[in-house]
Amino acid sequence: MTDDAPEVRTALVFPGQGAQKQGMGEAWRETGSWSLVAGISEHTGVDVEDLLLKADDETLRRTDLAQIAVFTTEVLAHREAAAAGVLGEVVACAGHSLGEYTALYAAGALPLADTARLVAARGRAMRGCAERSPGTMAAVVRLDAETVEGLAEAVREAGEELWVANTNAPGAIVVSGTPDGVARLGESAVESGGKVIPLAVGGAFHSPRMAAAAAELEAALAAVEFAAEHMPVVANVDARPHTGGDTWRDLELRQLTSPVRWEQSVRTLAGELGCTRFVELGPGRQLTGMIRRIAKGAATVAVDSSAALAKLIHTPDPG
Repeated sequence: MTDDAPEVRTALVFPGQGAQKQGMGEAWRETGSWSLVAGISEHTGVDVEDLLLKADDETLRRTDLAQIAVFTTEVLAHREAAAAGVLGEVVACAGHSLGEYTALYAAGALPLADTARLVAARGRAMRGCAERSPGTMAAVVRLDAETVEGLAEAVREAGEELWVANTNAPGAIVVSGTPDGVARLGESAVESGGKVIPLAVGGAFHSPRMAAAAAELEAALAAVEFAAEHMPVVANVDARPHTGGDTWRDLELRQLTSPVRWEQSVRTLAGELGCTRFVELGPGRQLTGMIRRIAKGAATVAVDSSAALAKLIHTPDPG
């Protein structure tokens, strides 16, 4: 970078559950970081290598297993990208739902062992809660967040349970609630010019129906120590940067029952924190697509495999 070139400030972002797929570990199997899989297996009580290499799509739809699988591949991607020296000047991190835990690890808020244990506890709590209190989620397209919030409020007034769960990008909202609530929203969304697309998920995540999961996760959160100071992580629940302390216990409990404010989080990263480059680490490239719709002037990079990383290594240094 020349003296008069603009500073490239990088944000690391990590996707959430839903990015998993059969054989997702193959992309990292031959890398030096693969040895971390054994440790994550020990910390979570799950055979993660088998999960990443052999588990079928049906197995990976289980909430607890999906979260461990996605988290592990994110850790591998981050380790490999950091070792390759392609991350540039990282100034902040953020993750979508589950991905927030990997963001905390990458930012230095938690060691790997504690983060893996929390991810496993979170997955178990969410799965158990969803089995006891069944629900579902759906994407709403072609409508803005204010309109969807109004429609969801009308559904609740009619006696069904439905809430906005994610504000992902302009015109990309996700709702969460009972199947009847989602069905009722589908009817009103069409009348407003929108469309509701059901999602194959195991519960009504990021809604008040996850209250029991939050209560169960509380003990696991109390057992870990968050760093007093760490790189800023923009939290899902308030789209604000946090740099340490015990506030994360409350934020992660609230995250289970509150909307993921992803669009607002990206705006915080690009605006307040001045990030001009976003690196998505982990399976898939869904966050990259969202970010391009929100922070249109920012550079985006997706590291979803060792092949993608190799290509990035051979491109000019962003700094």
